[in-house]
Amino acid sequence: MQESTLSLRCPRLALLVLSLGFFLSVPAAQAATATADAAPPAAIKSLPAGVSAGPSAEGISEYRFANGFKLLLLPDDSQPTVTVNITYLVGSRHENYGETGMAHLLEHLMFKGSPRHPSIPQDFSKRGMNFNGTTWLDRTNYYETFQASPDNLRWAIAMEADRMLNSKIARKDLDSEMTVVRNEFEAGETSPTRVMLKRMQSVAYDWHAYGRNTIGARSDIENVRIENLQAFYRTYYQPDNAVLLIAGKFDAAQVLQWVDQSFGRLPKPKRTLPAFWTVEPTQDGERQFVIRRRGDQQLVALAYKMPSALHPDATALGFAADILTDTPNGRLHKALVETGMATEVYAMPLEGMAPGLQMMVAKVKVGGDLDAVRQAMISAVESFSTQPPTPEEVARLHREAANSFETLQNNPQQLAVAMSNAIARGDWRLLFIERDRMQRLSSADIAAAAGRYFRRDNRTVGLYLPDDHPQRAEIPTAPALDTLLSQYQPRTAIASGEAFDPAPANIEQRTTRIAPGQPPHTALDLALLPKQSRGQTVSVSLHLRFGDAQSLFGQRNVAQLTEAMLMRGTDKLDRRQLADEFARLKINGSLYRFQTTRENLVPAIALVGEVFRHPRMDAAEFEQLKNETVAGLEAGRKDPDTRAGEALSVHFDHYPAGDWRAAQTLEQRIAAVRAVTLEQVKDFHRRFYGASQGELAVVGDFDPAQARSAIDQAFGGWTSAAPYARVLQTWADIPAKRLLVDTPDKENGVYFARQNIRLSDTDPDYPALAVANFLLGGSSLKSRLADRVRQQDGLSYGIYSGLQVAALTDAGHLTIYAIAAPQNLDKVDAAVREEIALALKDGFSEEELQRAKSGILQQRNQQRAGNDNVAATWTLLMNQDRNFLWQQEIDRKLASLTLAQVNAALRKYVDPARMTTVIARDETKVRKP
Repeated sequence: MQESTLSLRCPRLALLVLSLGFFLSVPAAQAATATADAAPPAAIKSLPAGVSAGPSAEGISEYRFANGFKLLLLPDDSQPTVTVNITYLVGSRHENYGETGMAHLLEHLMFKGSPRHPSIPQDFSKRGMNFNGTTWLDRTNYYETFQASPDNLRWAIAMEADRMLNSKIARKDLDSEMTVVRNEFEAGETSPTRVMLKRMQSVAYDWHAYGRNTIGARSDIENVRIENLQAFYRTYYQPDNAVLLIAGKFDAAQVLQWVDQSFGRLPKPKRTLPAFWTVEPTQDGERQFVIRRRGDQQLVALAYKMPSALHPDATALGFAADILTDTPNGRLHKALVETGMATEVYAMPLEGMAPGLQMMVAKVKVGGDLDAVRQAMISAVESFSTQPPTPEEVARLHREAANSFETLQNNPQQLAVAMSNAIARGDWRLLFIERDRMQRLSSADIAAAAGRYFRRDNRTVGLYLPDDHPQRAEIPTAPALDTLLSQYQPRTAIASGEAFDPAPANIEQRTTRIAPGQPPHTALDLALLPKQSRGQTVSVSLHLRFGDAQSLFGQRNVAQLTEAMLMRGTDKLDRRQLADEFARLKINGSLYRFQTTRENLVPAIALVGEVFRHPRMDAAEFEQLKNETVAGLEAGRKDPDTRAGEALSVHFDHYPAGDWRAAQTLEQRIAAVRAVTLEQVKDFHRRFYGASQGELAVVGDFDPAQARSAIDQAFGGWTSAAPYARVLQTWADIPAKRLLVDTPDKENGVYFARQNIRLSDTDPDYPALAVANFLLGGSSLKSRLADRVRQQDGLSYGIYSGLQVAALTDAGHLTIYAIAAPQNLDKVDAAVREEIALALKDGFSEEELQRAKSGILQQRNQQRAGNDNVAATWTLLMNQDRNFLWQQEIDRKLASLTLAQVNAALRKYVDPARMTTVIARDETKVRKP
């Protein structure tokens, strides 16, 4: 569970998805008149008593219950999964003085169970469900995504209805979970961006609750009374304050009956929801604050008050921020990053039904002139209205917004979770209204909005200064919700794909394998799996192999910069033109793994081939890349995660310096990057890049003959000059050691434990050890380590174990990771060792084994349901000279495992005495209470 965060750089539609709003209560009768109620789908011939059909649009149908509860159904048979997402119209905005962070803390306690469902995380694990809960300003939501089956779906519906009214919310659970949430607070304190957001909220707002960060004050987290939490729960967790959305493969009529049986029978609340009347006054002067903390990263941030997300000016301001901060086309990017004044710029909006903030941030390397950056940012932002967007800038934003929404619609699971944001603002159809509004925005609209709000006295970056002629920005009243809904015209729902069986045997049968051919055919191994996909999407995965241990010696940093330079232009396209071409062809992802559509696949493959074969290698772009890379590395100098990972890698390193596999310290990496020249990068590309060895997979809606021809034209005849031989990790028995890394002025610390294990995935013990790891710490909230360290002791927000075992080498390892307050990390280490010792002594139980097998097998099925995952898995399997029948065999072995095999594998391979531990923390805080 985590508080919802904001995207730092994404198209306007993605910002709508990620930034949430203030709920406006609208009587049901009034909302019904805004858009004519649609009849229920033909498949639902009759509605349960007391259930009425609400509006229906773009494949989504709403149903309303007599107790005030609402249900949204989005059927989609093309994916063998279902997402259940329930949104409660309550967030940090609803908290009272002394209760900050309570909505988020309550979200955590909702996973502690009820009398009927006492072990919710364990049930999730058994059913292989991906789940989470998030809290933000105006809403809290919980979701589960799982393999489609009537049993799973009916259980999820009944569980959500049960915990709506019957969750324990007990004192003993608060005592342990409070420390977990406090650790989450501490983790946020190590992030400069999150600290900046929190401080910006508190300084920019005088009175409104948007000035309080969702995580809350540390003192409130530590001291909140259980009675307050219980009262908060009883007030807001009620059927008339919640909306359930179900998306995926299901029988709509049957689901409606189940929802009616679980939610429709809940009593209609008698209480009245509290009213909120605080209105933020007009800001009357620029503001500035300074954060002083140790670190290696500087930030300059501007924020301007903006209207409610329902007001069209908010959309226009978002577009203005995108034009300013886009990489690589943004005006601030050109003015600051390309000149070397900053290493990155991005927008960070805080949006809701109440007036929000439009923020823009610049990262500046240590020693950079902050005042010059601040002045340049202010000048560019506050003069924006006098330099309206160009036709090219507006067209790019329209295209990116349309592409983002299309991508969102093609994934019903993501759409279901994203719908929480629109629901929190008053109605789920606001998601589509915002989409349509974006396409209508003109250059004049964007410039006019910028002129109204990007003003000196509406700015937060500086100190208060007296002024005889204030330039205040009056925030207008938001339009009525029914007016917006009455103007909304639904579009035709997007076509869904085929119902595809993700079983390994079916994937194998449906795939065409093509061995490397003679020129002009490509030398790559190909896997082509055509299938009808939602939105005619298609996924491509590519793996190129080159070099050997000798030729790659000393080339690691050169190789990394060479790869990073590929997307900075080709012989024919500069960086901006290339980015625009990727957007035009709807290419989402990276060069090696991307998604596009059927009509764009052929030109997309051609463009990717052009990028690989003919990179521009521009000198200015190379210097910019080096500056960005060094700045990113320097930012990790005092980061506990970075330093702990570095210490672990260096300790287990047994290769000579310069070896492709050798570990490097942060300082070595910084020095190496600074030393790389453009000529070295060009030479590396000439010597190593080519398609002599590699794999490529295409999965989705495409014509195989056209795809094969496009691949041959893009990669045929392109050979690597350097010989190829695999460079594999080798086994080494490294003595155990305890390593301490001091990271001053950090509220959070990091724990690693690792043991090398001599094992490959062809070993008979591998499936059993994989299950043992799942039970030890590989299963999210429900595992031996999670039960002890998080649930019982409340020491850590997150603790996990991971088993790394490869196909072609026996150099495996088991790693355990946790975060905790510096003073608690020794307790974490002790608890980890005690739990491993207990598991070795007593073994796992039969109930644990059955839960693990069920959860792992369902998770593997879910992974095979997505085109992206299938394509990526094909390239991996071909690289290992395998096919999907290998996965089928692993599934069979997992299903047939006995308890004796799992316990024996654990005892054979896992030994706490051979584990190296790394603890990174502020040592001065170790003795602090």
